[in-house]
Amino acid sequence: MTGPQTPPPLPRARRRRKNPLPTILAVSALLGLTGIIAFGNLSKSVEYFKTPTEYAQEQASLQGRSLRLGGLVRDVDYNPQTQNLSFTITDGGASFPVHYVGGVSDLFRENQGVIVRGRFEGETFAATELIVKHSEKYEVPQTQSALKDMLRSSEVVSE
Repeated sequence: MTGPQTPPPLPRARRRRKNPLPTILAVSALLGLTGIIAFGNLSKSVEYFKTPTEYAQEQASLQGRSLRLGGLVRDVDYNPQTQNLSFTITDGGASFPVHYVGGVSDLFRENQGVIVRGRFEGETFAATELIVKHSEKYEVPQTQSALKDMLRSSEVVSE
């Protein structure tokens, strides 16, 4: 007698081919959601640079948004004790009052170019940052005494 016979091996089963549609749909939905989140928040974080005249023309669409306003300084009122600064920014066409609280550069003065960052609160621009434009021309002191005067004046300012 012979032992139990093992049946012959079964032929390999055919693998069922998976449908790629669910994977494609999931990936495209994920990409779409990522795009909506990225570009939807991008429009909220954009900060516009405008002149007072441009702001006056587009005031309705920019109201309440953070922006940079650039122009010339007029009517400066600064209190160094409280660090309250009020001035008017103009480009010759339109003017807006600006209020800023903080330290002010020595370069800040009337008829100086300035860029302020902040937002409008009513008709007044509430600035959170003040950027003063300075001369691009650098002059080296010609004499030793001019150099000493420059150093002496910088020591007085830093104290």
